[in-house]
Amino acid sequence: MSQRFRIDGAAQLVPEDRSGIPALAGRSGTYALMPTGPDLLVFSRTPPEGGSIPTPRVVLAGDAGGFPLSDLIAFLSQSRWSGVIRVHTPGGERSLTLREGEVRGASSEEPADRLGEVLVRLGYVDRAQVEAVLREQSHSKLGRAMVEKGLLQAHDLFKCVTHQVSEIFHAIVLCREGAFFLIDQPMDEKTGHSLQLSTQSLLMDSIRKIDEMAHFRKRIPHGRMYVARKRPSDGKLEEDEDRVLTMLDGRRTVLELGHAARLSEFDVTKVVFRLLEGGFAGLMDKPVGAPTAAAGVAPEKTATPRARPPVRTAPPVDARPVARVFNFIFREIRDEVSRSGMDREFIAAANAALANQALSSSPVLEGLAFAADGSLPEGRLMEAFDKHRAHLGSEPLASFRQALSDVMFFLLFQAGELLESRADEDLARRVKELLATLEAP
Repeated sequence: MSQRFRIDGAAQLVPEDRSGIPALAGRSGTYALMPTGPDLLVFSRTPPEGGSIPTPRVVLAGDAGGFPLSDLIAFLSQSRWSGVIRVHTPGGERSLTLREGEVRGASSEEPADRLGEVLVRLGYVDRAQVEAVLREQSHSKLGRAMVEKGLLQAHDLFKCVTHQVSEIFHAIVLCREGAFFLIDQPMDEKTGHSLQLSTQSLLMDSIRKIDEMAHFRKRIPHGRMYVARKRPSDGKLEEDEDRVLTMLDGRRTVLELGHAARLSEFDVTKVVFRLLEGGFAGLMDKPVGAPTAAAGVAPEKTATPRARPPVRTAPPVDARPVARVFNFIFREIRDEVSRSGMDREFIAAANAALANQALSSSPVLEGLAFAADGSLPEGRLMEAFDKHRAHLGSEPLASFRQALSDVMFFLLFQAGELLESRADEDLARRVKELLATLEAP
């Protein structure tokens, strides 16, 4: 959408090609050059004449080093704004697509942000498999090709795409130099509904990660430190902690442990930090056998586990209306997919995702499976909700609804890969209308 200009040594503004000349048509007048950061030029017509131009158009631009992008994104979320946030940095360009304030997609010029790199980094496939598929398919079709070749499960693709978008979001929020632009432009119909992430949740996660990583870095300066096991598990560790502990041989770095355990850099750093704090592990500058002293190898006392507070009994909550609306949505999605003759494969992929607990960590979904019509067994859902209600936080119904929402977005993501643009758009509209019934008094 943009034409390129060059400022030469004589401070003359010169179009790089002839396409830049008509871009200035109708812009005659006197302009004031506003003071900005080094990566941004802003001209303001004096006096202003008003008017408008068709989309796509930039509606806001600024210095990423002078204004916190987290505040801007929070405002856009609350305003339910739709469009694209584009950030230009020395490392390349990244962008987020928002619809009604929620994140619907992301893109990046940074090679490390590509889906293939995410798949390899999280340990789902190896680099040779990615390169083999890319010889036949473009980057944009890599994930679906991996699933079709049996190299990746559908729910693992969903998890990796979600992780990819989240990481691009966090990189944008952490940006401290360059320029940002808000672009009013129509959303691509085909990709507009394949993914939806809560902007507020991503913002909270970004802030938490910034604070927590700064705390972790006090003991783990970087991800290239090697980790050795000092003592076995005491049976009280979390699942990820136990899994990583078994991998500690003194010859893997923190980043390599993350790759082997399929954890992001943040998550594996957090796990290693906990193991260090508990005296289960020690850090070294070089791998075991190398002539170097270990860092932090002195035994440390394990903190005495705090007694868990008594679980309060939650007041009665009727979750049946929520379950029924979501089951109606699940059936609606399945029915749409069945028109393409892929409903059996669709349900099989959804059940595999549930069995692997890949869609939600909520205990209310454990052991459940979709019926052939796309619904979850309502009776077992209610039993699970009643059984675990006291452990679902201060708002158990909201937690229950979030778990079913996570399932819904996976199903929409899967359906978006199988449906034509018009059918996908129509399905998303119907789902939105059904969700609106939960907000009705």
